[in-house]
Amino acid sequence: MIRKLKSGKYRLYSRKKNTKTGKRRNLGTFATLEKAKAHERAVQYFKRH
Repeated sequence: MIRKLKSGKYRLYSRKKNTKTGKRRNLGTFATLEKAKAHERAVQYFKRH
């Protein structure tokens, strides 16, 4: 899940919420939406390989 921050950057969050905290894990902050999407694809790839 990618969200735009007030600063204009994009942050990648985990898809599932943490059961203990009820929040999503921060998987990185990126300057552009394209870089955030590229990192999300990399995360999904490594989850299965």
